[in-house]
Amino acid sequence: MDILHQMPPYSLFGLENPNYKDARIVVLPVPYSSSAAHSSGARSAPHAIIDASRKMELYSIDLGRDLRELKTYTFSEMEPNLNSPKEMIARIEKEINAIIEEGKVPVTIGGDHAVAIGPITALGKKYNDFSVIHFGAHADSRDEYLGSRYSHASAMARARDVCGSCISVGVRSIDEEAAKKYGKETIFRKDMWSMKSEAVADKIVKMTKGKVYLTIDVGVLDPSEMPATAAPEPEGLRFHELTSILKEVLAGKQLIGADFCGLIPAEANHAPDYTVAKLISLTLGYAFLLPKER
Repeated sequence: MDILHQMPPYSLFGLENPNYKDARIVVLPVPYSSSAAHSSGARSAPHAIIDASRKMELYSIDLGRDLRELKTYTFSEMEPNLNSPKEMIARIEKEINAIIEEGKVPVTIGGDHAVAIGPITALGKKYNDFSVIHFGAHADSRDEYLGSRYSHASAMARARDVCGSCISVGVRSIDEEAAKKYGKETIFRKDMWSMKSEAVADKIVKMTKGKVYLTIDVGVLDPSEMPATAAPEPEGLRFHELTSILKEVLAGKQLIGADFCGLIPAEANHAPDYTVAKLISLTLGYAFLLPKER
């Protein structure tokens, strides 16, 4: 018997999970916050994002395609390891390694930016010819933060440990040491004001290899569109600007993995949850449903 008003399954976009072997993309929700320095609310982000995604229309006007074509498989939320950030990152790495060994594309939903360290480390042991493209308001390049080398503020430092090609885009907050060391690998927001999205995308394309991993801290967006993040920085990217850049970049790149992090859901405002769900759908659609053009 059909039940009226039955909610879609608890999975990304509310899709019926296919046979795992048939999936192209495997989604790993990681409700983890490595530090309570700003807020631990990022732990509830995976649930909020997946719940919002279940209420989206499966047909995408922007893509002209149905999201079912993505062939995603969504795991249950990973139980956090609270012993130490290092142990938690090791757990994430182990799960991601199993996914990529099956020839699938891992998509991690965080959580704070520390969750990106696990996938990047796993992929760094498999590939030696890929680039990490980081979109974020903060550089997150401190070698250590609050006594840990595995904090949200160290995600890109650890990425550089395993990948020799890392760039950051949209940054508008950085410490002096990182600015001196990684300034040439950073497209600062202040320099993007005079550039069209196509020009930013072209620059990213020229700075990166054919295989790319995307780590998107949603704080890269302007607080007017993304207020639900730990340390909002003014003068961020607008949603259409970010997606235009992603569309151009992914037109000629092979996406080997991605993570979406930094959301801190607010009980009184669910719009940011839907914004991130839409961002994920478009990013994966650009990578896997649209023809390559470059």
